[in-house]
Amino acid sequence: MEEKLIKNVEHRKAFCLKDLVDYEAGKVASMTLAQQPGVGMTVFAFDAGEGISAHAAGGDAMVQILEGEAEITIDGVPNIVKEGESIIMPKGISHALKAVTRFKMLLTVAF
Repeated sequence: MEEKLIKNVEHRKAFCLKDLVDYEAGKVASMTLAQQPGVGMTVFAFDAGEGISAHAAGGDAMVQILEGEAEITIDGVPNIVKEGESIIMPKGISHALKAVTRFKMLLTVAF
């Protein structure tokens, strides 16, 4: 049997990314889909007001907002990113996320 590089979802069957992780009151919930050399993929659900403090990643990180609205600050510049929109957080540049409303996102990091 071949190793699955993307896990936690049924292969060869359609699914909805935003349904993979549920909101949790006062928390950030997540599900890892892939963590391999060169790429990481994680679906997150942020309760309103929750966030991730400033940090830098070892690769370019792309956020796709699946539901809701987030403030994503990159190198000190805030960006409001809404459902259906995406933004790139460049490798080595400080960034932070905060839920303006409850929101869900897919984070893909390319190393």
